[in-house]
Amino acid sequence: MPAARWEDAFLSGNGTHGVMVFGDPNDDRVVVNHHSLVRPNGSADARPPALAHRLPEIQDRLLAGDVTAGEEFTDGRPLLWVQPFHPAFQVRLCRAATEWRAYRREVDFSTGVVGAEHGGWRSEVFVSRADDVVVQYVTEPGLTVDVTLDHRLPGAPGDLAVGHSAVLTAEGAVLTLRARYPDSDLAYTGVTLAVVTGGRTRTALSGVRVEGAHSLLLLTRVGRHTGELDALAEARELRALLPDASSEAEAEADAETETDAAEAAYTHLLARHTALHRPAYLRTALDLHADDTERALPGSELVRLPKSPALLERLFAAGRYHLLSAAGTLPPRLTGLWTGDWDTAWSGAFTTDANLNLQTASAAAAALPEVTEAHAALIHGQLPHWRDNARAIFGTRGVVAPAHTDGESGHIYHLSREYPLHTWTAGADWLLKPLVDHDETRGARDPRLAAALAEVAYFYEDFLTRTDDAGHLVIVPSYSPENRPAHASWITLNAAMDLSAARHALRTAADYHPGPDAERWRALADRLPPHRVNAEGALAEWAWPGLDDTYDHRHLSHLYGVWPLDEINPYDTPELASAAHRALELRGAENDSAHGHLHHALVAARLRDGERVAGALDNVLAGDFFHVSLMSGHYPNRHVYNADAAHTLPAVLIEMLIQSTADRLVLLPALPAAYPSGELRGIRTRFGAEVDLTWSPDGATAVVRPGRTCRIELRTSTGARPLSLSAGEDCVLTLGPQ
Repeated sequence: MPAARWEDAFLSGNGTHGVMVFGDPNDDRVVVNHHSLVRPNGSADARPPALAHRLPEIQDRLLAGDVTAGEEFTDGRPLLWVQPFHPAFQVRLCRAATEWRAYRREVDFSTGVVGAEHGGWRSEVFVSRADDVVVQYVTEPGLTVDVTLDHRLPGAPGDLAVGHSAVLTAEGAVLTLRARYPDSDLAYTGVTLAVVTGGRTRTALSGVRVEGAHSLLLLTRVGRHTGELDALAEARELRALLPDASSEAEAEADAETETDAAEAAYTHLLARHTALHRPAYLRTALDLHADDTERALPGSELVRLPKSPALLERLFAAGRYHLLSAAGTLPPRLTGLWTGDWDTAWSGAFTTDANLNLQTASAAAAALPEVTEAHAALIHGQLPHWRDNARAIFGTRGVVAPAHTDGESGHIYHLSREYPLHTWTAGADWLLKPLVDHDETRGARDPRLAAALAEVAYFYEDFLTRTDDAGHLVIVPSYSPENRPAHASWITLNAAMDLSAARHALRTAADYHPGPDAERWRALADRLPPHRVNAEGALAEWAWPGLDDTYDHRHLSHLYGVWPLDEINPYDTPELASAAHRALELRGAENDSAHGHLHHALVAARLRDGERVAGALDNVLAGDFFHVSLMSGHYPNRHVYNADAAHTLPAVLIEMLIQSTADRLVLLPALPAAYPSGELRGIRTRFGAEVDLTWSPDGATAVVRPGRTCRIELRTSTGARPLSLSAGEDCVLTLGPQ
């Protein structure tokens, strides 16, 4: 059936524009989104708090045991949210109601086309990765429909200044919607070019009416701007995307020829898009040997079978599709690239202290460099603001990353007593880690990343000036997102995430910059204290005596050393891995947010606990997190539209089957008993090889296709052995029963 709510609309996107397709033959709605659409709320010019002059005093008091001193490390500002992400408008197609006949709505992940049909009516919508345009092609004998651009979506400001126009031009009918934000010079404009085949087209109110046509091709773009956007010039650019046809030929064409030309124009646009989208989507695939009858079920029925391997297969495919579709100009937001409501939860922002990295966790292994490139675009575009943060808050060189951003500003201004996000110093390393993985996977180093890593190291050189009684450096102030010790305030000392991040950042920067800087940075990393194991045998969230753990929390920041860093693993640091596993056992689910469950699964996979992975997956699959579109909710029962579960789940499935570092391959580290056989194809490793894996109760086979010559360690359930790989020569590995 058509979507009754925007949350159930089917999705398409190219990483810049996104659409939500309802698929209603009588009143079809296509909600148009754009990554740049954030509503001015007074935060655009906000700056980080100027606190550097107060830092020494706060450090002294925290080191002296004043567990609430950090609450005074603020300038007293109220909590200010980043500019909220919002939808642009809906392209609306209204036709006379008819009886329902053989209705079907579908999305083709391999092309990004959302289709709907009913009787003789057919609509196809996609967002072109090649031409950055929303394309909708509607066909029906004698098609009669009213086309409008409608800004009236839930939560739209009543004082949004909206203007409409519709004109008939040589290019086709041009519909324009211009909306200016309240109390702002900023506006956004949507332009739709309607190319009609056959019948009659005329303007009507704020749109156009098409009568007796054979087909309707709509091309839509949105832009955010100041001043005015030349809608007619934009329409000419849209018309130029279509294949050339002389006006004389068009004038003499009969209806059949004209219809063929319209279909050819749509096919031309789709082919250009598919040439980019399809290869990216098809690079990786998962087959869990599911029941064919269950595989044939629509998503709306399959999500009711939480134990079905077919559901995991479908969610793996949908997760990769939605992640690819949401990443381009920027990486995915909390809602991916989609929302149908102006009141988007948490501003629809990029929450970088957990969610963004979780959503993009599969990018390197699942062969989606497009996602990592979008992630890099966000970071490199904000580095000047990160420098401002370091200087204002800590008085240092280098960079400090924000925990929230709208995609425009990288300044830290979203903070409060309960969320002292300005003291999160691990953010830069956490956000740069996926770019390091990407460099390892492709076997080349990005000079922009090398420069950013050096800036992180400069920050730590200036910031790490305090020591404890044993001579170890102390990270003070320190913060573990978004938790607090049991009997202390949020701002404290030696959070485990901060220790892991500082060590990793300094050593990675040294790897990228051999020479005197590298020696100095490695020496600084060696002076950091070890992780602490608490009285319960668990890796402590704060490596400072007297700071007791608070276990019931959705974040697992303290296990950063396990995932994604590999600083703590069962092979090189078995005692710490055991302590990390104990910390995972003690961790609660707090409010059952999807990102907490799947973060738990990622850590469990690194610790080789397949049944704990299965338990975390069960919490999500049985918790009714997925809409019929297979986009997800933040909480159980599809509460609060959010992409965390949808985008993160493929990473969990990969990690339980194949893991890699720059010098290690781990096969079937955490396979749950529920999935005794299957195939995973096209996985990229950080030592530069592609791996196909098949497994069954009788054993497993892995085909390793190295892109560069290297020597690595192979880890399986039976132990470890060295493995020499030669570029261009396939290596077939046969494993016994696991």
